[in-house]
Amino acid sequence: MNYIQQAYKGQRDIWMVLLTTALVGGIFFLNFVYFLVADPADLDAAYDMMKTWPANLSLVLNLAPFAVLLGLLFLMVKYVHQRSILSLTTTRSKVDFGRVLFSFMMVAIFTLVTFFIGYMLDSTNIVFQFNAGKFALLFLISIILFPFQIGLEEYLFRGYLMQHIGVIVKNKWFPLIFTSVLFGIAHSANPEIAAIGFWKMMIFYIGTGLLLGIMTLMDDGLELALGFHLGNNLLASLLITADWTALQTDAIFKNTAEPGVSAIAEIIIPVLIVYPGMLFILSKRYKWSNWKERLLGRVEEPGEEDYKIIH
Repeated sequence: MNYIQQAYKGQRDIWMVLLTTALVGGIFFLNFVYFLVADPADLDAAYDMMKTWPANLSLVLNLAPFAVLLGLLFLMVKYVHQRSILSLTTTRSKVDFGRVLFSFMMVAIFTLVTFFIGYMLDSTNIVFQFNAGKFALLFLISIILFPFQIGLEEYLFRGYLMQHIGVIVKNKWFPLIFTSVLFGIAHSANPEIAAIGFWKMMIFYIGTGLLLGIMTLMDDGLELALGFHLGNNLLASLLITADWTALQTDAIFKNTAEPGVSAIAEIIIPVLIVYPGMLFILSKRYKWSNWKERLLGRVEEPGEEDYKIIH
C-alpha cells in the first residue's frame, strides 16, 4: 500500500473528514478570512502590539495552541476514523527516525553554511544580539513546542488531508497541489505577507508545501517532511530574527534591513534552485524511482485484507 492508501485502514465517511478538518484546521481558515476582510491598518496595529510583548512569551502564546490541536487531530484519527497514528505517519512498520534526522540535518547544515557565508561577505545589516539567559529560555521553548507546531502542519496538510482527499478524488496530483495551496493560505496572516507582498510570499509557501508533499509521496511517509520542517523552523527561531517576520525571538542575530530585493531573492532562489537540489539528494539517498506514478498516478482501493480497521 502506498502512503495515500493508508486512509483505507480506517473509517472515512465524508462527515468525519469535514468534522475533523473543521475542528483541527478551522483556525487556519479563520486566519485567512480575517486577512481578507480586515483593514490593513488593523493588521499593522495587531503586528505592532505583538512586538511589544516579551519575545519568549509571544513565542509560547503562538506555539502552545498547536500542541492542543495536534492532540485533537490524533484523537479524531484514532477514535473517529478508527485507525492508527502510524498509518497517518508512514507505510513502514515503524517510524523511521533516521529519515527524520537526515532531513533535519540536511536543511540545518544548508541554512547554517549559507547564513555564515553571507555574514562573512556582508554583515552590514546583521546585528549580533546573543544574550545567554534569553537564548537558553528560547532554546528550551523551541525544542519543546516547535515539534508540536510542525507536527500539526505536517500531519494535517501532508498527512490527514493528503490521504483523505486522495482517496476521495482517486488520484495523487490533486491532493498534492490542493494541500500545498492550502498550506500557503494557512500562512496568509503572517506579517511577512504585509512586508513583502501576498503573491511573492505565496510562491514561497506554496512552493514549500509542494516540496514537502513531494517528499511525502515519493518516500511513502511523513518522516522526511517532519525533519525538514522542524530543522527549518528551529533555525528560523534560534539563528536570526527580524522585525517583519512571524517569529519575533531572542535569536543569536537580528536582520535590521527592510525587506526588499534580498528578501525576494531568498524566496525565489529556494523554490527554483535549492528545493530541486534537495529533492535530488533525497532521491539518490533513498533510491526513489517511478516519479510519474508516485506523484500523478491513480489511487486504487486495495484488497480488503490490506486495510482492516485498526481498533
